[in-house]
Amino acid sequence: METIESRMARIKSALYGIRSPAAPGEYDLHKLIANALTRAGLEAHHEYKLGARCRIDFMVDDIGIEVKKGRPTPSLLRKQLARYLEYDAIHGAIIVTQQSVLLPERILGKPIVCLSLNKLWGVALP
Repeated sequence: METIESRMARIKSALYGIRSPAAPGEYDLHKLIANALTRAGLEAHHEYKLGARCRIDFMVDDIGIEVKKGRPTPSLLRKQLARYLEYDAIHGAIIVTQQSVLLPERILGKPIVCLSLNKLWGVALP
């Protein structure tokens, strides 16, 4: 059986190929991510409803992907992720941001990975 780490690695691998414009809108990023996941043969559910008033940007199997434009406030993002990770349907989360944000490696015992556009993909922001 495939581990959570290997499932997250497959998703990260698909996302590493994205080349984003310097100032995209959040839904432009959603479209780039959806296309990258499809090209990698990963079935992604956009705006996946976890529960009442709780919707994550993407779900690939049991991995959530949350997209944030700019640099999110770490404490608010941690609270949002904790709310998502309370659900049994989600076993780990990948956060895609334009600018780096420090997050713990786990929230509620579930793995967290943060991918930063400006660090990983060489985007030159104005």
